[in-house]
Amino acid sequence: MDRQYTFGVVLVAVSALIWSSAGIFTRGVDADAWSVIFWRGIAATGFTLVYLLLRGTLRRDWQQMRGPAWLATALMASGTAAFIPAFKLSSVANVALIWASAPFVTAGLAWLLLCERPSKRVVIASLVTAAGVGIVAGGSVQGGGVSGDLLAFWMTLMMASSFIIYRRWPETPAALPAALSSAVLVPTAALFSDPSHVIIIERWILVAFGAVFAAASVLMLEGARRIPAAEVALIGALETPLAPALALMILSEFPPTTTLFGGAVILGAVIWAQVSGVRQTPKRR
Repeated sequence: MDRQYTFGVVLVAVSALIWSSAGIFTRGVDADAWSVIFWRGIAATGFTLVYLLLRGTLRRDWQQMRGPAWLATALMASGTAAFIPAFKLSSVANVALIWASAPFVTAGLAWLLLCERPSKRVVIASLVTAAGVGIVAGGSVQGGGVSGDLLAFWMTLMMASSFIIYRRWPETPAALPAALSSAVLVPTAALFSDPSHVIIIERWILVAFGAVFAAASVLMLEGARRIPAAEVALIGALETPLAPALALMILSEFPPTTTLFGGAVILGAVIWAQVSGVRQTPKRR
């Protein structure tokens, strides 16, 4: 098996495990969504810049900030602006499960924009995943969390688009755009909230969140350079079962029946696709 491919799979899988804690950080504090974005943004930017300085690649990455890198920055910033409020307006399980629809979104974008045909297994798994998301969203319509679910889908669309950028232009720097996507939201967050009112203990929690976010973003984007775009999303969806489990254990947040059923459908599709050998050489039209 291609070593670069294997390394990419590992990077994305580790990133998914880290991402599964996002809901715990967000719902575990009383701070409003924009205050969370503010403190997490400062921390994520700081940690990522320190990482780049230690690696000695900050100057090189800045010189490589061309069109694709700036577009990736804007897409990730837009996704983050939706990501945090989604957790406040919907359940951790719903957001995680909607994020699992990324294979369907990414495969469609890759086919349309890159002429990269996904394998039949990816298509089938993506369609089944979409059906599972429909079940989850149907429960939200009854429970009143549909606005949070819509924000979660927007975040999914933005991240799927960033996967396409890194697949098309693999030389695009990963860490610096991730840092800048956090930094550009800080002034807006300060405008729409009063971060100084966040208590000290919650500030430290959000600083830890920033460190987690920085690590997960860099790992996922580095992985996206090495494997097909649709597979990045499929592997990333492996956080789906862990996020609700953490919410249940730490926040005592038990998902409704529709979420459990939809989640089982989604997780089954992801596992089937990966265990059955989803990787095939992408076909070009």
